[in-house]
Amino acid sequence: MRFAVFPHGRDLMLNILENDGVRTLHFGSSVVQGAMRVNQPNDIELEYVQQMMMWLLFRDNAAHIVQLGLGAAALTKFCYQRLSPAKVTAIELDPDVITACRNHFALPPDDGRLSVLALDAMDYVSDFSLRRSIDVLQVDLYDAQAIRPLRSTAAFYAQCASCLTATGILTINLYCDWPEHLHHIQMLQESFEAVAWLPEVHQGNIVAIAFKRSPSVDFDDLHKRAEQIQATLGLPARTWVDGLHKWMSNDEEPVQG
Repeated sequence: MRFAVFPHGRDLMLNILENDGVRTLHFGSSVVQGAMRVNQPNDIELEYVQQMMMWLLFRDNAAHIVQLGLGAAALTKFCYQRLSPAKVTAIELDPDVITACRNHFALPPDDGRLSVLALDAMDYVSDFSLRRSIDVLQVDLYDAQAIRPLRSTAAFYAQCASCLTATGILTINLYCDWPEHLHHIQMLQESFEAVAWLPEVHQGNIVAIAFKRSPSVDFDDLHKRAEQIQATLGLPARTWVDGLHKWMSNDEEPVQG
């Protein structure tokens, strides 16, 4: 059923739909910009959004986690609710999206740990005061058409890298057509020592992970860490390790879906 419809910018409508207990956010098109299972509002519903948390395989904690692109606030809520005492910041260009998340997707109000800001992502990462201050940066920036990632240029990725601490990690959703996946990964590689990615899901989403400092990868340790993540946070971390192992074993480029 249609749950809510209200103006979104000059030409678009922001739609909120609900079917079979799952509420979804749309920017005037059929493309799902975010989802929430109504009786589990603080869990992550979509597989690719779960994959954005794969940085947990490589570090136990993060003092400051930043989300660029709020969507339906799944990552922001999860990090805020489950990864205390981390500070969580979300950057969203459109105030209507923030309002929708507060009213319909259980996004809590700002407090000492949570800050949701109506800003352009490029303006945020270009702020010199943020240099080397963010531990984890999660990037999921799309407009209504969702043809390719927004703001995602070599200059943007360089600014993202500058905001991260020496051991900082970036995860990014690359939802686009071939050969855009490879193009964005190559741009990431210009600013990060190591970049890896998981197999495509949802007919086009590839989630990549980029490291300021190349990690030492021991798959036995990663499997143990994955078991701990699944037991404590309920995320399907074993599949992330399997996907990274496939990537490393094949040393493959993203392939056309």
